[in-house]
Amino acid sequence: MALETPAPVVLHFGTFEVDLRAGELRKQGVRVKLQEQPFLVLKILLARPGEIISREEIRSAIWSSDTFVDFDNSLNTAITKLREALGDTRENPRFIETLPRRGYRFIAPVTGTDGQARRSSVAGPVVHRKAVTGIAVLIVVAGTAVGLFWYLRLADRLPGKDTIVLGDFANSTGDQVFDGMLREGLSVELEQSPFLSLVSDQDIGQTLLMMGQKRDTRLTPDIAQEICQRTNSAAALHGSIALIGTRYNLILKAVNCVNGDVLASTEAQANDKSHVLNALGKMASEIRSKLGESWSSLQKYNAPLEQATTPSLEALRAYSLGFKSTWVASDQSAALPLLQRATQFDRNFAMAYWAMSNAYSTIGESTLAAESIRKAFDLREGTTELEKLLIETDYNSFLTGDLTKVRRGAELGAQMYPREAIFHLDLAVVSNFLGQYETGLKEYQEALRLAPYNGFFRRQVIYTYLLLNRVADAAVAAKDARAKRLDADLAPILYGTAFYRDDNDEMAREVASTAGKPGEEDLLLALEADTAAFFGHPKQAGELSRQAADSAERAGEKETAATYWAVSALREALFGDAEEARQRAAIAKRHSSGRDLDYAVALASEFAGDARGARAITDDLAKRFPEDTILQCNYLPTLRAKLALLHSEPQQALDLLAAAAPYELGLPAFSFYNWPNLYPVYVRGEAYLAAHQGSAAAAEFQKILDHRGIVLNEPIGALARLQLARAYGLQGDTAKARAGYQDFLKLWKDADPDIPILKEAKAEYAKLQ
Repeated sequence: MALETPAPVVLHFGTFEVDLRAGELRKQGVRVKLQEQPFLVLKILLARPGEIISREEIRSAIWSSDTFVDFDNSLNTAITKLREALGDTRENPRFIETLPRRGYRFIAPVTGTDGQARRSSVAGPVVHRKAVTGIAVLIVVAGTAVGLFWYLRLADRLPGKDTIVLGDFANSTGDQVFDGMLREGLSVELEQSPFLSLVSDQDIGQTLLMMGQKRDTRLTPDIAQEICQRTNSAAALHGSIALIGTRYNLILKAVNCVNGDVLASTEAQANDKSHVLNALGKMASEIRSKLGESWSSLQKYNAPLEQATTPSLEALRAYSLGFKSTWVASDQSAALPLLQRATQFDRNFAMAYWAMSNAYSTIGESTLAAESIRKAFDLREGTTELEKLLIETDYNSFLTGDLTKVRRGAELGAQMYPREAIFHLDLAVVSNFLGQYETGLKEYQEALRLAPYNGFFRRQVIYTYLLLNRVADAAVAAKDARAKRLDADLAPILYGTAFYRDDNDEMAREVASTAGKPGEEDLLLALEADTAAFFGHPKQAGELSRQAADSAERAGEKETAATYWAVSALREALFGDAEEARQRAAIAKRHSSGRDLDYAVALASEFAGDARGARAITDDLAKRFPEDTILQCNYLPTLRAKLALLHSEPQQALDLLAAAAPYELGLPAFSFYNWPNLYPVYVRGEAYLAAHQGSAAAAEFQKILDHRGIVLNEPIGALARLQLARAYGLQGDTAKARAGYQDFLKLWKDADPDIPILKEAKAEYAKLQ
């Protein structure tokens, strides 16, 4: 049964409070002079916040029918004086809205002394999804001229653990611009609330598949209701827009998932098309209040919709379609043109640029991702608190590279929005960048718990298992993903897992599964190239890298294509073909530029003996990215140490690499699956060899072999065996050295015979016989 609660004596809205017993209006504790009639009008409006109250109702409550008074003039005067006291205007109301020929409505959130929102009595009874039999509405009458009506607060019925399904708007206007756009706009408004939690579009899409529907099925009330029940959510939101004469009428209802009862409803009108977003924003604020969000939360997290998104309906619709493509369908090639179109309609659309930066980052276009996030960052003022955090966190991730700031922003986001999975994703990425894989795994698992049908989160959990050498766990998780039909885009990780387990048939299947698929086949071809090189076939590897680069070019991924050329150049340099390495590095530089690409080119140049060219790139990188954690703690120490070795200064190289020691096992680039990892370790091993410290060198190369899940099929995974043999030789341990050479030569038993480093290895081994 409902619990009786005493009526509030003091009400709050904005910076004002109303003491009903004393009959006083105060602003920040200071009394505001207000005559009796304006005060009575205020009490009537506060009694039913959000509800339209007719002029006749006000007349009946204040002026008795037998009293001679010029009612219209008196009411107009009272409203004018009330607005003056509140600092409000008819044209841009913050508190009192005039609805011509209908009456007035108090539009600001109203709370009592307990901080809980007060509500009108028109919305109907509220039912928690676990209380099927219903809960009675509590009506409390205060001793005022008209009384104050309010419900037992909905916050008690919609606790933070409950979620909401956001359905599509029924559009009877005949204008397609509203299709999808209104739902996206409402989503932006609701997601800025720390109180509410929406079922993600990924979860909705997966639930639709389980229902035998397509992922893009329109979310009608019936469909949304079933999704609501299947996801064990509390409520579904149903919206509609209609054109009545020249005015647009919007209605929004929150419906109980269990029994279909209306929990809350609100409506708004727009005089023309250009004011629809404004009306949608007001409606969103009202539904948040009616669903139990506190006044203080609404005041802090309630950026106007047009300010948080865009005043352009066309831009918002394009953004809605692009956002769905990138986050739900993981189709960046489809998403990017839509997001670009959104910014053409509105060049100040911050979140469209943010979404573009994520799409570009996903396909390896780091330079374009940085350009997009810079624009979003410059335009972030006016966005919601949630959006600001997302933009600022990604700005530091994609542009400055300051991982301390990324982690700080993600931790703040996770605290403010505990049901937002994306901040745990950021924390996981930072952890893996720094080689803290146990922490990274925990954060990825938390992100997956919050968004169980997100394919990217699931892929990263599997990959992090592999990084930890937990290949059995990776295989089980991959099998589970396939059983749940959540294995899209898993091919690179499944390929890596198969390589770890020496499963050549599975590797071949994964390569075949992506053949001819733009944006997918290039990475598998690049991985095949690494595998060919790992077993001593640089010519085959070079051809596969060329095919991978061509495939990436056809998919519009220019920086990715250049990266394949750079990684190929590094392989050639490691194997001793300096001329081929220089040619491939030059192709990479002609195609594109970026932090990671320049690092790979510089590293290839150094291993090819081009100290001058490498130094120029290294110095340029240091100037361009002064705050970048990965650059300062991984790339630059490695590049400078290798330069020191080229000048026969091994101790200087070791000193330089000390800065990389805490982070050397981390993943330094966003392109995790085909990247030169562990090079600080490899170069340190070379430095110890040059310093004739065999034992220390052996420890470094053994470190590479012990972290097989990180190095996988990188060429240094093979060459570490040769270097380990050389380290044992320096120690004078002939037996271990001989065994080390045999291990390497067995791995390369079918290798191309003219590889310079292979010839060196055979000659060194012969001397031990």
